[in-house]
Amino acid sequence: MIEFVLGESDLVDVRFAVSPLSELTLSLRVLKEPAKYPLHLSWLRRMGDVDTEVLLALSTGRGWTPDFLSPRPSTPLARFEDEFAAVSELPARTVRRDFRALFGEVPAVLTDRRRVLAALETYWHVALEPRWDRMRAVLEADIAHRGREMAQHGLGTMLSGISDRITFAPPVVGVRIVGADPRRVDAGGHGLTLVPSVFARRTAVPVDPGAPSLLIYAARGAGVVWETGRVRGPRALAGVLGQVRADLLAELAEPSSSTGIARRTGVTVSAVNQHLRALRDAGLLASQRHGRSVVYARTELGDALVSHSVERGSAAPSPSFART
Repeated sequence: MIEFVLGESDLVDVRFAVSPLSELTLSLRVLKEPAKYPLHLSWLRRMGDVDTEVLLALSTGRGWTPDFLSPRPSTPLARFEDEFAAVSELPARTVRRDFRALFGEVPAVLTDRRRVLAALETYWHVALEPRWDRMRAVLEADIAHRGREMAQHGLGTMLSGISDRITFAPPVVGVRIVGADPRRVDAGGHGLTLVPSVFARRTAVPVDPGAPSLLIYAARGAGVVWETGRVRGPRALAGVLGQVRADLLAELAEPSSSTGIARRTGVTVSAVNQHLRALRDAGLLASQRHGRSVVYARTELGDALVSHSVERGSAAPSPSFART
């Protein structure tokens, strides 16, 4: 069990952040053992030309990776360029320390720092950057959901909803990591950073016991991040709201940004925003700003309206996704 001990100041400094570099790092597990990640196989099949020798060497058989590739985000919505620049400027001794902590003896292919950095940068541009807007929308929607859970039900309920491997017995957050040595980490006034991930299957923490308190977890909605298409609203609901708004209400079974919805449904962003505001003003949706995005989610009234429309005999909102 990994235990994060939160002092009074830490308990009010539990924060969420999105880290593109952490997503890149966690995606290396998919490259190494694709059979364990069937949800991401369509993405993997579209992979361009990358330095797989280096990329595969960066993770262990357990899927663990060096800490410097999963830094604690300094801002809620970090940019890859900023995170990568910080990694590029790390002292060589820090990189060697993290490699040795993970591997013992550093693999020969990882001793050429310029090749490692080039492999990571190319991999980002080829494999992740073209899909990053969609990934970020899923991650931001997850954060909006967790924030609402914490505000309404408290920190303990929010943490337990992330994973059954997480416990909270104030002031200790416990995380069960298979194969990791037990340790107790004092947050020391630096708070706890929670980072959702499309590629995480469960939870992940830093390898270094002295690293800042950081917990990476599997984001809600990650299973549909590579899918395109639209969800059809129940016919009875469409008769009242119109098909477009019924579809949007059905689409929001999971929180999402207007940009993400527009991309999935093929409706323009401006039109989506107009319809979403109308649904929000009617009490069927709630909205929350997160960084540059506004994330929408169905209210209890919206959930009830969709469910009741299905129960009245219309077709259930079923996905008509076309995998890309």
